[in-house]
Parts: sequence; structure tokens; C-alpha cells
Amino acid sequence: MPAKRSLDPFPIGLVSDEPLRLEGLVSIFELPGTSGSPPLLPVTGSLQELLALSTIEYLVLDMHSAEGGLAKLDSIRRARPSLALIVIGPAGNDELVMESIIAGARAYLDLSADTTVVRQAIEVVTSGSIWAPRRLLSKLIDRLLKTPDASLTNGAVHLTDREKQVLDLILLARSNREIARQLGIEERTVKAHVGRLMRKAGADNRIELSMRALNLPLVAHTPPTDAKPARERGWSTDPERSLSS
Repeated sequence: MPAKRSLDPFPIGLVSDEPLRLEGLVSIFELPGTSGSPPLLPVTGSLQELLALSTIEYLVLDMHSAEGGLAKLDSIRRARPSLALIVIGPAGNDELVMESIIAGARAYLDLSADTTVVRQAIEVVTSGSIWAPRRLLSKLIDRLLKTPDASLTNGAVHLTDREKQVLDLILLARSNREIARQLGIEERTVKAHVGRLMRKAGADNRIELSMRALNLPLVAHTPPTDAKPARERGWSTDPERSLSS
């Protein structure tokens, strides 16, 4: 049964105000996927319709401008906190990229991204990683480290032994798939552990979770011995365009 389940397609919601761009997004799923990756199933509809579908865990949001974009991301996060967002938005706005990721987006691509790059980013996100311009990594980490959070000042958060194991591997920049393989558990179980860790930490994404675990009194926990500073860890799934968390 587990082997068969791993072949089940991941439904990916697609939202765009322009019919031609939506058609282009749908065509992405006709491209061959990476070997070993699960099949992806495009699901179109209005944002409200897709948010109402519990089967949708991933959503590609096509934004044409920065105006109102962050407010839309915030409303999506409030409605579906666990939904993984892939945002396609305007280029040349580093602040928008960082704010989008902090607001919960797992990927940010500019509007000029071709179909192959978009497909690759979707696969990176469904594997449990984050895709964003690598040049913004240092700025993003600094932003997260400077963000105070009173919820973390009331003592350490209790973690189970398994959650500690998962957290150790997150700090080593392992994807959900890699964590599942190393711990001998299913990928969906890893996703459940990661979700609980983020809720306990009050983190919106894995980068923020890593930063809080390493730098704030999140748990009475010693980072893994081969953990390196975030700027030195191999977070890049693509040396030019992305970072993995």
C-alpha cells in the first residue's frame, strides 16, 4: 500500500486572473517530471474554490503586481495555514520576495520564468524545500533573526524524541524526502512532524523554524554536530536560483 500511495498524484491548485497565463500554467504539467518525483495534477478554479478543497495542499498563485499581493498572501495564510504557496510575481522587488516568503510562500518566481523553471520550482516545494533567489538568503536570515517573538520567551517548548530527530535533520537542510529515507518513515509522516514543529515554534516556514531553533530558546536542544551557520549550509537546490530548507 505505501508504495502505491507514493505514486498518487499531488493536486496543485492554479490561480491566475489572465486566461492565457492560466493556460500556460496548465501546460507546465505536460512536461516530464524529475525521475522519482510523484506525478502532479493541475486543478484550476477561483481562489475561494481552491481554498475550500481540503485535497489541495499546494497552490500556484500568479500575481501581476506587488499591489495588494501581500494582503492576499496574508488572507490565504489565515484561511489555510498549512497550504504551501508558489508565488509568481513581478521581478526586481527584493522586498516583495522576502515578505512573500516570511508570509508563508514556499517559492517565488518572477513573471519571466519559463515553464521548465516553474515546473522545477513546484517539484522543489513538493519535496519539502523552498525556492527563492539565493542572493536574498543572507538578507532573509538577518530579517528573521531581528524579528522578536514574545511566544518564545516563556521557556523551552517540549518536543518528542522523533520531533527532535526531524528538527536535527531540518537544521542540516534535509528535505522531507531525505528525512523520511534517513529515519525510515513515510514522507507524509515527516510533513506532519514538520507542521507540528512549526506550530510549536510559531514559525511560518522552515527557514524561520531553523533560525529560531538555532538562535532562540525554542528547546533545550543541542544542534547537530555537523550543523554549520545558515550562510554556510548547502541550502541551494540550484546554485543560481534557489535555496532549500
